[in-house]
Amino acid sequence: MPDIASREGFSPFREYRTWYRVTGTLSSGRLPLVVAHGGPGCTHDYVDSFKGITEIDGRVVIHYDQLGNGNSTRLPEKGEDFWTVPLFLEELDCLLKHLGIQDRYAFLGQSWGGMLGAEHAVRRPGGLKALVIANSPANMKTWVAEANRLREELPAEVQATLLRHEQAGTITDPEYVAASRVFYDRHVCRVVPWPEEVARTFAIMDEDNTVYRNMNGPTEFHVIGTMKDWTIEDRLPSIAAPTLLISGRFDEATPEVVRPYVERVPGCRWAVFEQSSHMPHVEEKALCLAVVSDFLKEHD
Repeated sequence: MPDIASREGFSPFREYRTWYRVTGTLSSGRLPLVVAHGGPGCTHDYVDSFKGITEIDGRVVIHYDQLGNGNSTRLPEKGEDFWTVPLFLEELDCLLKHLGIQDRYAFLGQSWGGMLGAEHAVRRPGGLKALVIANSPANMKTWVAEANRLREELPAEVQATLLRHEQAGTITDPEYVAASRVFYDRHVCRVVPWPEEVARTFAIMDEDNTVYRNMNGPTEFHVIGTMKDWTIEDRLPSIAAPTLLISGRFDEATPEVVRPYVERVPGCRWAVFEQSSHMPHVEEKALCLAVVSDFLKEHD
């Protein structure tokens, strides 16, 4: 997008720095859209395609790397007690104020980013005018149960490989990684080979998995980190912002995983992408960006 302005910067947060990128100009008049990546512990790279919304409707799209990830301050020495939901809520508030958009903005969170968005929205911040929750669980116990149900549908030899290495404690073995990739290619991103920006996020996580390891755990199937008992189900009726829920037909965020948002967030709208798994913004990019843009335009 050579004709669209883009700038990068850092927002001060405590004694750290949060990297962000602004695509478009804040004077467009449309709601600025803040995009939060998943993980916890991914980077902005794999959700980069959402900047294409600027091209569609002219609104500013803001990406950022959450603390501990990507271009933001890395803190590999920090343990479980540091990586908490309140930490990331505080970081988001700092970013909104730094950019001067805290009184009027939209928020899109993908996977863990959507969990963060829901946590943000239940506090009813006055500036939040529209919320998009993309491929996100409302309860981690449901998430784990569904991930393991989908795992049982994998070829028998793939399941056996996963189990063998888990029992041996060798989950970094290339054989285990390859077996895990069968699950990812079905339920995380069905574009093969993975687009460069998706591969880049996973490569950065391989290099530093501090946040994912502490908050989630070793794998998608074993959530033993600080998020293991997390749920927002009972608080969802408090969300006042207009809400769009996104999921894919083959998503690891299955209908059972996302249903609480549909049933409990007042007026929640649900868009299911029939050719997608966990990344409709990559797998059905044009359609996904158009759906999000149309929803946001209703609330400009």
